[in-house]
Amino acid sequence: MPTPIVDLFAGPGGLGEGFSSLNDGRDFRIAISAEMDPAAHETLRLRAFYRLLRRAGDPSIHSYYDFCNFSESKQPYSDRNKTAWAEAGEEAQRLVLGNAEDNQRLDQRIRQTIANTGDWVLIGGPPCQAYSLVGRVRNQGKTCYRPEDDHRHFLYREYLRIIKEFRPAVFVMENVKGILSSKVSGKRIFHDILRDLSAPDAALGSGQSGSFYRIHSLVCDTHFEKGMDPDSIDSHDFIIRAEEHGLPQARHRVILLGVREDITRRPGRLTKSDRPTTLRDVIEDLPKLRSTISRTKNANITWDLAVDAQLQDLAIDAIDKGFRDLGASLQDYSKMPHPSSTGGLRIDRSMGRFPRAFGDWYADDQLQVHLNHESRGHMLSDLRRYGFAATVAEVSGRSPKGNADFNLRDLRPNHQNWDSGKFSDRFRVQLWDRPSTTVTSHIAKDGHYFIHPDPSQCRSLTVREAARLQTFPDNYFFQGNRTQQYTQVGNAVPPLLAKKIASIVKGLIS
Repeated sequence: MPTPIVDLFAGPGGLGEGFSSLNDGRDFRIAISAEMDPAAHETLRLRAFYRLLRRAGDPSIHSYYDFCNFSESKQPYSDRNKTAWAEAGEEAQRLVLGNAEDNQRLDQRIRQTIANTGDWVLIGGPPCQAYSLVGRVRNQGKTCYRPEDDHRHFLYREYLRIIKEFRPAVFVMENVKGILSSKVSGKRIFHDILRDLSAPDAALGSGQSGSFYRIHSLVCDTHFEKGMDPDSIDSHDFIIRAEEHGLPQARHRVILLGVREDITRRPGRLTKSDRPTTLRDVIEDLPKLRSTISRTKNANITWDLAVDAQLQDLAIDAIDKGFRDLGASLQDYSKMPHPSSTGGLRIDRSMGRFPRAFGDWYADDQLQVHLNHESRGHMLSDLRRYGFAATVAEVSGRSPKGNADFNLRDLRPNHQNWDSGKFSDRFRVQLWDRPSTTVTSHIAKDGHYFIHPDPSQCRSLTVREAARLQTFPDNYFFQGNRTQQYTQVGNAVPPLLAKKIASIVKGLIS
């Protein structure tokens, strides 16, 4: 029987996807996943439904593919698999952890699903806004903000409560790197988290009885256990750098592996990849798109003519200022044919085209479309910057930096501190032959940090391209509006990284 998994703060389900995909679902199964965001919960339930049908070999799974492939199909289930849809709703629940009623629902479901099953595993990552460096800077700008009053600093205690009450054999807890330096009342919150996770009963005021846990790094021998001084270890040993393990993204996250004290085996480590997986490896095969023009007063202007005019004007200015190679490249790209499609929630899939890396993981022969591959609109001034930045990247192999490089006509944005150098990466091109930078939820706000490297497309990355970088399979259908889809992808744990972690967990409890 597969080992049950409880997934808290699940988002769209990246961690759960990785665990449940190990050995085609025969090692782990999701017993319950809890998420409060409505759109992420829709995605989570839809994926749970897909897994239930796939695991059972149910031929009625065609209703899921009809929902993916055809806009006329308004729901993913049919009369033949309504029961599975209801079961998916029991597995993927919309819950606000910390709410008394929702906590009760969660506890009841855990008792039902792990009863008489032996060992089980807890996974998940409490929300990171209070810990991230960007979030902390934003909080400092708020009048009367006190970290002690921010409940998000203490959501990990909901995770801790489940550990105390139900004693999982292993837990996997993920969060942003900023958690290592975050402080409350002058104390490092990460040190408190280590102490609390190693002795959950004592942390929650239940004395020193109960189970204790060793907290292991997944990349080295460092561990923490009850009675140790957190200052005696290097907290940075708990950081996983995804690009070192074959993922197409430089994503650095703190991941803790907690092992109950009665389990004497020592966990393995994540192995490092021989070569990096690049942006080109995973998104080059996707259909080329153009954006739309937003906030324009000229309703008759066409996108390709507008972009051509911007690049030609920049080319003239570059040549006048002595940047002849750049000017020539800008002229070349202004004359190149541009894509005609802006994409969509579903767009026709070109048969036989697969990414160079992880093709078997991404691809699905029953999928007739590319899902969530739709470009966003950009202001004409930003199209000018995107075309310039992507061309510089093509010519020099690097993304141009702030006021030092954005020195041609009308490239300077209206930012108060632009000349200070603080916004040097405000417009960042993702480079073809390197892993991408970290895909974050900020991609939902604008695409400035995620400019596509092809100057002829002159746009930011789509949800599907971001999902590829996060290693979600192509048949993972993100629900909600496009902004909500971006947020889900940016907040998720990469499923392929989760699958590697699941293999280590399997070695502990098999």
